[in-house]
Amino acid sequence: RDDEMLGAAANSLLIALLSSSIATVLGTMAGIAMHRYRFRWLPFLVLTPVAMPEILLGVSLLLFFRQVLDLTLGFFSILIAHITFSIGFVAVIVRARLAGMDESIFEAARDLGATPWATFRRITLPLILPALVAGFLMSFTLSIDDFVITFFVAGVGVSTLPLQIYSMIKIAVTPEVNAVSTLLMALTLTLIFIATR
Repeated sequence: RDDEMLGAAANSLLIALLSSSIATVLGTMAGIAMHRYRFRWLPFLVLTPVAMPEILLGVSLLLFFRQVLDLTLGFFSILIAHITFSIGFVAVIVRARLAGMDESIFEAARDLGATPWATFRRITLPLILPALVAGFLMSFTLSIDDFVITFFVAGVGVSTLPLQIYSMIKIAVTPEVNAVSTLLMALTLTLIFIATR
């Protein structure tokens, strides 16, 4: 019945769903491009947010949003930040899945007259689907749990669950924090169970 906590939980879930969905699409495209075309600069661009310390990424995004884009910090800035750091994780998972596949399958599809889109839809997508699910779940978990980057790009008036819990435990650990922690643990374990099935 805590309205602030429920609002923060709703924000966290919405941001996690949107950011992980968009990051899965963009990360899949980046993973396929890194596997097929071997651009020298693409792995650097995609994997830098993964390797960069969170505090440095948070400060960089804050400066970029405020000084370059002159963007008001809030829901949209959090969403862009979460997409930015999630794309690399999805791309790595998709690229690893593609690296373990036999290239002759794609050559056979081309020999049989399949267009690039038909090859992707009928062959590539079904084969990389487990990687897409894993990438989505990884980025969802990272997004719903992120505190450091969100702290820098949240602005005033928008709170996520980690930010709300942090503001509450500075005073004392209340029963609401324990209840939400239990629910988050249950959600995480449920997602892991679904992923293993």
